[in-house]
Amino acid sequence: MFTPSPPIHLHDAHALVIEGNLQSRSILVSQLRDLGLATVAQCSRLTDARRKLESHSFDVVLCEQNFERESQSGQDLLDDLRRNQLLPFHTVFVMITAEASYARVAEAAESALDAYLLKPHTAARLADRIVQARARKLALQDIFSAIDAQDFERAATLCQARFESRQAYWLYAARIGAELMLRGGRVAEAQKLYEAVIEAKTLPWARLGVARAQLDSGQTAKAVTTLESLIHDDDAYADAYDVMGRAQFELGNFQNALSTYQMATRLTPSSISRLLKTGMLAYYTGEKSEGVELLDRATRLGLDSKMFDAQALLLLAFARLDNNDQRGLQRTVEQLTRLRDRSSAPARPHRLLSMAESLLALQQQHTARAQDDVRRLANDILQPDFDVESACNLLMLMSKLVARSLPMPDAEGAVDTLALRFCTSRAMTELLACAASGAADHAERIRAGHTRVLKITQEAMTLSLKDNPQGTVEQLLEAGERTGNAKLIESAHQVLQRYAERMDAYPALHERAEALRAHYHSTAPLTRLGERTSGQTSAGGISLPAGYRHAQVDSAAEEDSASVAAAATSASADPGDARPAAD
Repeated sequence: MFTPSPPIHLHDAHALVIEGNLQSRSILVSQLRDLGLATVAQCSRLTDARRKLESHSFDVVLCEQNFERESQSGQDLLDDLRRNQLLPFHTVFVMITAEASYARVAEAAESALDAYLLKPHTAARLADRIVQARARKLALQDIFSAIDAQDFERAATLCQARFESRQAYWLYAARIGAELMLRGGRVAEAQKLYEAVIEAKTLPWARLGVARAQLDSGQTAKAVTTLESLIHDDDAYADAYDVMGRAQFELGNFQNALSTYQMATRLTPSSISRLLKTGMLAYYTGEKSEGVELLDRATRLGLDSKMFDAQALLLLAFARLDNNDQRGLQRTVEQLTRLRDRSSAPARPHRLLSMAESLLALQQQHTARAQDDVRRLANDILQPDFDVESACNLLMLMSKLVARSLPMPDAEGAVDTLALRFCTSRAMTELLACAASGAADHAERIRAGHTRVLKITQEAMTLSLKDNPQGTVEQLLEAGERTGNAKLIESAHQVLQRYAERMDAYPALHERAEALRAHYHSTAPLTRLGERTSGQTSAGGISLPAGYRHAQVDSAAEEDSASVAAAATSASADPGDARPAAD
């Protein structure tokens, strides 16, 4: 057994016990206090536990796996916390269960669990699990200190060194290192490291990492092949379905993506992020009754959660309007108002609320409000903060006006401008066309806009084939300045980088390109359905400290036994090579 040095003490630790059975909960609390933990908070329901974990930082969390009166499990809670970066690195998460199957243990390992304890257990066994987990975190402290200091290159180097020298927790270090490389754009290096892990020990997360690297490098078809093999070997690996759904979405295969996301949701029926993702895609692709059902469920489970995406409420508002449900629409407006009022960055919640208020006005026959909002939004299409989400919402609102035969001056011009800006790929084009499906002419104009973008790109690229790359860049930049299209802007940047030495006007062109990239945020990763949470981990990824937000404890909470010290660094720890021990 690994013996930590210096010794690990628990007297200053804060703990949370999540257990539905009063007697079992009391025993766990007593055992922790016997171990010297003075502050132990308790929860009997997972929803209450989620709130505490989102607003407080704990050193130790003991969680029951199964809850008789709840649809979700402790595993579901941990999975969502991990994927949404809501556990600080120092937190030790111990799952307690009566189930001894290896599949459960393996599933726990993939979910960044620190320890797995089978009932019945002794206080000594519990202490052993906690101490071992805290020792593992101490061993990797240099890596996470570098991440916390935003020195990602050094952190990745430390991970690579630990992996190559086979030091303690070398596989987990490799996973962290590869994740850092992926996030830093070093995709080829990340894929190489994942493949090295597979050579040493075939692990599902490493195979999934290869697929993620292939996706990020544009090898979507290869990623699909990798994922098909992984899912064939483990058809219950929910993260693999997430990544497969993303690949199918990016290929424009929305129905296949929806089926894949549905499988992930069936595997984890109480995962807020998966309910949101599946519900939104179902709604956009015309399966509105299913979409509404899933979004309603996500709202009931997670409206007060940081994992919740307020766009779900706006889609529900559109559905309420279609059903002439004024009471439900009013309730949605009130919910969006609450989210806006409590948000530390209210710009987006305010936009969504404003749109919902327009829908309510339309339902109440106050059509001027909706018409004014369409005109205002149409005038903002080329503004930097007007994003794909805003574009979809504008198209859906316009379709509601079309259905009511309400006049919209130059609606076609607005749709054309929107298409030229946001049709950057087949997937984005189809998403916008789905949003505009209530007005068939608008959907066709969206697709026509994508064809125009492709034609602009092809015409510019022919100049490079004629040995005039500078002409290519000039043509792409002019089109990018006119349309704000990220594909055109980034294509200009790529040609600039490739042929820099052959361009006399390189400095001026480079300055133009960089100004455009900054203005339109063309380098920012595309927003994915149901993944608007700040710092949220990509499907199949691992949580890192940079994404964790420190707990905000109010004065009332400070008086409660659940109050805890402010969070330090974060990242849900995954055991990697050291699978959680089972009795």
